[in-house]
Amino acid sequence: MKLAAVGDNCMDVYDGIGEAYPGGNPVNVAVYFVRLGGNASYTGAVGTDRYGKLMAEAITKKGVDTSHIHFLEGNTAITHVELKDGERVFGDYDEGVLSDFRLSKEDMNFLCSHDLVVSGLWGNMEHNLEAIRNRGVKVAFDSATRPDDPASVTAIPHVNYLFFASDDGETEELREKMKEIHEKGPELVIVTLGEQGSIAYNGEEFLRFGIIPCKVEDTMGAGDSYIAGFLKGILEGKEITECMRMGATNSSITLEYRGAW
Repeated sequence: MKLAAVGDNCMDVYDGIGEAYPGGNPVNVAVYFVRLGGNASYTGAVGTDRYGKLMAEAITKKGVDTSHIHFLEGNTAITHVELKDGERVFGDYDEGVLSDFRLSKEDMNFLCSHDLVVSGLWGNMEHNLEAIRNRGVKVAFDSATRPDDPASVTAIPHVNYLFFASDDGETEELREKMKEIHEKGPELVIVTLGEQGSIAYNGEEFLRFGIIPCKVEDTMGAGDSYIAGFLKGILEGKEITECMRMGATNSSITLEYRGAW
């Protein structure tokens, strides 16, 4: 059971407290997947600055296969973050060397040696997903809060599992959006709803799961933790609601400490 995470990484720099944590959507999913006992790799690019070395070393220490991290001349991606009452508030984002990263043929072969490939909105991987899925590998994609973003629109027809987040709760508008997305190709559309849990649509019915109560320290990485838990359930052949429970349980662990991991 092997998961390949590919795309963006970034240092989450908390300017107010003078701390920086490695993260990024695919990176986080890989780390959390390993935390659950699975095998995962991360493919992407970091800079030749001090953050690049820190990123690669930190991911490796978490047990993630980093054999396909590329070091490109320049700066590692950075997101500036503030904490306000436990909620993360994002500031400026510098994409750094990620803007120049492209998959090689060897990278593609490596990704397709896994059981499932996961990427996200800022990974610049949306144009590669069709080729990966055509080789019989399951694909997951996280649209963050922007399922209508051009990158999401490009990715959606070529993924098995489409994730996004909403702060508005379960509404008729949300259900219609999930149906619309499902019709474009994914097997499952899964939406995380913060304190209201999550909802999934499989083309026939909407399935719901709540939250696992916990003391919230920092919401950074909560959604990525959910995705890792959910996908581990999928690869283990679990029912959808059990996958949702696994996602919520994994998320509750991450919520109780500062930083993504």
